[in-house]
Amino acid sequence: MRGVVRGLSSWEAVVVIALVVVVAVGALAIEGVASPRFWRFVSLEVIPIALIALPMTLVIITGEIDLSVASVLGLTCATMGQLWVWGVTSLPLLIAAALLLGALLGAVNGLFVTGFGLPSLAVTIGTLALYRGLAYVILGDRAVADYPPEWASAAIAPIPGLTIPWMIIVVAVLAAGFGVVLHATPIGRGLYAMGNNAEAARFTGISVRRTTFWLFVATGAMSALAGVFWTLRYASARADNGNGLELAVIAAVLLGGVSIFGGRGRLAGVLAAVLLLGTLRNALQLADVPANTLTIITGSLLIVSVVGPNVVVKLRARKDRSWQRGVPWRFSPR
Repeated sequence: MRGVVRGLSSWEAVVVIALVVVVAVGALAIEGVASPRFWRFVSLEVIPIALIALPMTLVIITGEIDLSVASVLGLTCATMGQLWVWGVTSLPLLIAAALLLGALLGAVNGLFVTGFGLPSLAVTIGTLALYRGLAYVILGDRAVADYPPEWASAAIAPIPGLTIPWMIIVVAVLAAGFGVVLHATPIGRGLYAMGNNAEAARFTGISVRRTTFWLFVATGAMSALAGVFWTLRYASARADNGNGLELAVIAAVLLGGVSIFGGRGRLAGVLAAVLLLGTLRNALQLADVPANTLTIITGSLLIVSVVGPNVVVKLRARKDRSWQRGVPWRFSPR
């Protein structure tokens, strides 16, 4: 009984319940939410967010953060566009170049954080501007949009018999891999240890600097993969692709129950939050809610995502103390 109550009181359960409520209310109140076409658009929107949120979850669990992810995506798109202009027409070669570039950009972040001991917040704010600026240096205000139509068709092609794009399978496979690493390996236990106390983790034999460096490399590579999908989906490479996407990614990770201070969080909650935000945003757009209002809602959810999990943790701790004393638990605001 106690385990069931603990499960229901977890923040991840709150996010899943909120997702169910949003889907149910949206289906009843907004025409089109229950249609397969709506869920196709939701899937297409959440794919790049989910791809970046996977490594971002691990980064934030260690107590670090990467604000440059959207700029890495934009620089990747710009580079793909310029390579196409220069005559590189092989899609596998373009994808390989994009992933290599993303890994290198992530390595630059990791080098500044681990090699020079700089705070990741300050470093990635700087590279957020630097990488976006480089994207504009490469493409300016141009848009490279003469890719073969079949590339876009292949990127957003649905799973046979469904309307959901096949890239969701790629996201699911990657999510399973990240989930195993985080929750079922010594590496994952080390990440939580780093988030709780990096110095203590170092004394237990965990290579904090090396681990942090490779996490930033992974974040850069996954942001580049999201950039590849973005370019192919819209069949357009622009320097401003993905502008502001870092807000959606971080909101999803924090809303999913990952502590901004590190040391706490689960990948399942993050994936549920990604789907919740994507569903809510598309449902409100379908209801003709203004874009400014959507931004306000996203910001409000970001605040809730920081406060909410901490409130749930405190309530669970108080409830556990009551159980240990044999006293029925009651909520009290004091």
